[in-house]
Amino acid sequence: MNISERLTVLRREMERENIDIYIVPSDDFHQSEYVGEYFKARQFVTGFTGSAGTAVITKNMAGLWTDGRYFIQAEKELAGSGITLFKSGEPGIDTIEQFLEKKLPPKGGIGFDGRTVGVNTGKRYAQIAAEKEGSVSYQADLVGRIWKDRPELPIGKAFLLDEKYSGESTASKLQRVREEMKMVSADIHLLSSLDDIAWLLNIRGNDIAYCPLVLAYLMVYEDYAELYADERKFPEVVRNELKKNRIFMKPYNDIYAAVKSINPSSVILLDPNRVNYTLYQSIPKEVDITERENPEVLMKCIKNDIEIENTKKAHLKDAVAHTKFMFWLKHAAGSDETVTEISASDKLESFRAKQEGYLGASFAPISAFGEHGAIVHYSATPESSASLHKGGMLLTDTGGHYWEGSTDITRTVAIGEISQREKEDFTLAARAMLRLMNTVFLHGCSGANLDCIAREVFWKERVNFNHGTGHGVGYLLNVHEAPINFRWKEGSAPAQVLERNMIITDEPGIYIEGSHGVRLENELLVCEDMANEYGQFMHFEPLTFVPIDLDALLPERMTEEERDMLNNYHRSVYEKVSPYLDKEEREWLKQYTRPV
Repeated sequence: MNISERLTVLRREMERENIDIYIVPSDDFHQSEYVGEYFKARQFVTGFTGSAGTAVITKNMAGLWTDGRYFIQAEKELAGSGITLFKSGEPGIDTIEQFLEKKLPPKGGIGFDGRTVGVNTGKRYAQIAAEKEGSVSYQADLVGRIWKDRPELPIGKAFLLDEKYSGESTASKLQRVREEMKMVSADIHLLSSLDDIAWLLNIRGNDIAYCPLVLAYLMVYEDYAELYADERKFPEVVRNELKKNRIFMKPYNDIYAAVKSINPSSVILLDPNRVNYTLYQSIPKEVDITERENPEVLMKCIKNDIEIENTKKAHLKDAVAHTKFMFWLKHAAGSDETVTEISASDKLESFRAKQEGYLGASFAPISAFGEHGAIVHYSATPESSASLHKGGMLLTDTGGHYWEGSTDITRTVAIGEISQREKEDFTLAARAMLRLMNTVFLHGCSGANLDCIAREVFWKERVNFNHGTGHGVGYLLNVHEAPINFRWKEGSAPAQVLERNMIITDEPGIYIEGSHGVRLENELLVCEDMANEYGQFMHFEPLTFVPIDLDALLPERMTEEERDMLNNYHRSVYEKVSPYLDKEEREWLKQYTRPV
């Protein structure tokens, strides 16, 4: 079936269930950012392949809501489908909730698979329906009915993360979580978020591409826990380790029955942003529910010293691989050798694969040449993969998982001589990245306080970039890790204060549709600085050590302080990386880290 035919069949199912508006999110049953093939229902319905977006289907129209990272991509992929693109956050564009309020008829029905919708969102949909004297059907997996060749749930093997990597035992983590439970008088803690479960139990898996996680739910009690997952994924050594900590395995889908049978006198702690609506609705009404952020969220965001020591090792390996790639790219692209976006990406992956302890990519690689660089989350296909030639820039946003941690780096590299405008835009991005990386701030600041330090150089030119400036990074978990970020707009909740041993990216960019894009990204470690009568000062320490392409830079457009920042950074790049390069690569790196 093509997209139009799928929508027709879906509308028949809507009519059968008396549903006027049907909602298809991007989520799996665990509110994960990235999902396995089984869960790509929104992609199946719309043809849009981006990682974020929600489809809304009525009896006579269909819309897709997505954010600024995907506007260009969505316009291309939705062309001819009859699906309308709603650019989330843009002036005059209704939110999904506003759309529902306007379009849901009196006594109408809203439908969705509640396993793929978060608690707060599900509550809001139910409220909108109630205001129209209508109803919600949250157990309506209509896409599952029409998706005849839907992939199976994955059965990749789970594995343990040794304490020499995790830095803390499962027993210690459970004790800390149970102390948090006691503080809110909870005797049960319900966990659905896969990264929280993986961190707490020191397990990893292969159920989601690029995210080493296991599909599972967890119920933590005062002296034991129940892990709901497919037992076939767990080798004996993993099961034995779980048993040592009184963690008992149950079938994956039994979680719903288990929640329904919770003792009505219980107090349950859960995170409404990380539990699905169906699971929430399964809790007996008599149960006292304490809704707050999972304690694991902040615990895993603040890395321990062993994790930080390991992470630095991972970044050095990554820097060696990426520097070798830049050396290769400068020599291969524009020569007699044919280099494409995909072959360049594959080459970078091959350099990473040669590093000891490399486990795989930490997210889908972005390799975008020329005008493709303006598509923030561009993904090259065999059909779209452009050949590199002199007079353009290649933007690569890539990362790797190592036993010692996870990396995320973006570099934009000039192929031959590029235009003055491209150099100006590159220099803007470099200045912004360096200024934020070198910021000193008082403890108590959040990413919302500091974002404008990077964005200011863009705003002075009356331009902007339509994405956040940075995000937290997990330790062999999700490469995008809550709760920290750099954002100029605060969300509904207060932004998280930046604490010692948090890791956050610094990635400003500029995107000129139809021409080029520039993004430069380093990972930063939050460190304590001096304390005095004014308070505890903090600073950032770079974890990423890969040169900024001087061929694309206009040093005369930088302040003296900014040039010093760049020179100091490049001095560190050379000192750390050069011992791992051969003679020719080392001479090249010396030239590309020269003072400006």
